[in-house]
Amino acid sequence: MKTSRIQIVTVLLALALIVGGGCYYDNVIFPEGPGITGDVFFAPDIVPIFTNNCSSSGCHVSGGQRPDLSASNAYTSLINGNYINTSSPKESEIYQWMKGLETIPMPPSGSKPTETAIVLAWIEQGAQNN
Repeated sequence: MKTSRIQIVTVLLALALIVGGGCYYDNVIFPEGPGITGDVFFAPDIVPIFTNNCSSSGCHVSGGQRPDLSASNAYTSLINGNYINTSSPKESEIYQWMKGLETIPMPPSGSKPTETAIVLAWIEQGAQNN
């Protein structure tokens, strides 16, 4: 009788080790957004993002919150205000705000991953006024 119980306990322990030993925690890494492989241009690609999300609400326009992201002033405002860091694009303040890494994400409703990726690609490509 003792041998039978010992065998059952041994088999159950072995089974538990086999099943439990196969479990592990997956560290899931979410992508930052779609990778942008083509050229990104300021006027046709970046300005509409700022127009639709930042200046149309009246926040980032002349006389509003800095930087002024209206179509006519956005480039100068970003460059002169040091919101762009082409040597370390992910350190750029504009990217940090859009990514939600600052106190309040910008726009407050959060930016779309595609738009954030486009802005990052533009900065990585040298943040040209093109």
